[in-house]
Amino acid sequence: MQKRLLGQSGLEVSALGFGCMGLSYGYGPATDRKDAIALIRAAYERGVTFFDTAEAYGPGINEEVVGEALEPVRDQVVIATKFGFVNGVPAQGLDSRPERIRQVADEVLKRLRTDRIDLFYQHRVDPNVPIEDVAGTVKDLIAAGKVKHFGMSEAGTDSIRRAHAVQPVAALQSEYSMFWREPELEILPLLEELGIGFVPFAPLGKGFLTGKLDPKVVFAKDDFRSSVPRFQANALAANQALVDLVKAIASEKSCTPAQIALAWLLAQKPWIVPIPGTTKLDRLEENLGEADVSLTVDDLTRIEQALNGITLQGDRYPASYQNLINR
Repeated sequence: MQKRLLGQSGLEVSALGFGCMGLSYGYGPATDRKDAIALIRAAYERGVTFFDTAEAYGPGINEEVVGEALEPVRDQVVIATKFGFVNGVPAQGLDSRPERIRQVADEVLKRLRTDRIDLFYQHRVDPNVPIEDVAGTVKDLIAAGKVKHFGMSEAGTDSIRRAHAVQPVAALQSEYSMFWREPELEILPLLEELGIGFVPFAPLGKGFLTGKLDPKVVFAKDDFRSSVPRFQANALAANQALVDLVKAIASEKSCTPAQIALAWLLAQKPWIVPIPGTTKLDRLEENLGEADVSLTVDDLTRIEQALNGITLQGDRYPASYQNLINR
């Protein structure tokens, strides 16, 4: 597994990380704890050194699983987690008050079975707390040795600039893939200017870019995609052109659509580190197999031209989520 630096932070991680959320939260019933631990350890054994979790995934349960899984190799891995919701429950609203951040940090250290948090993200920008206070609180935690690096998630350009002026932001985590390219407009240029790494979540379009979702699929009620406009039947059918494109390129390269989607992301910038997640060993191995996929300049140009000709349908979040992004 190749390594990458997240911007100018000096934080070196595997070129592909592992998004642990789906093991406990968001995509249906939680994976059996023993199986989840085994999968995380399998990722490490295959070269992954960057693992992503959050207080909100459970809440707390995902961090406990990650902590137990990685305790034997703690000094060989980078663990990222997040704060920012009332009681760690997104439905209860945002909470990035300094006292809450400090409380979460102490609780996280126990759940992760560690003495430091390698990368501590603000999960969503809280409009009720000045971003300077958030960055200053994390700066204090860094000074105390509890945190190594500060991150933000789904933040807008103004918030990133203001936070970065108080405490350098090592990485921004936001959605980015062939299925959602909005970060290319303002976010990527800003990150390059400031020397901030980028960690795309949902790099496979929440499963869409794998080519395995039938347009008539019915998601379970505890699968958050059931409420996402972009995953409704009419939108899935309308967006099939993107799947067809990725499948065609994968066929040419003798690989899978998921591998093409990840290789495309990695080719965008050298400081981009996607964090695909899965609950299955064969899918983990498939994702890591993107290292064998080579996209030439001509390939990337052709893909870019094709993507520009596809207009995707459906919002990526329900209307009730819109107040949680890009502040």
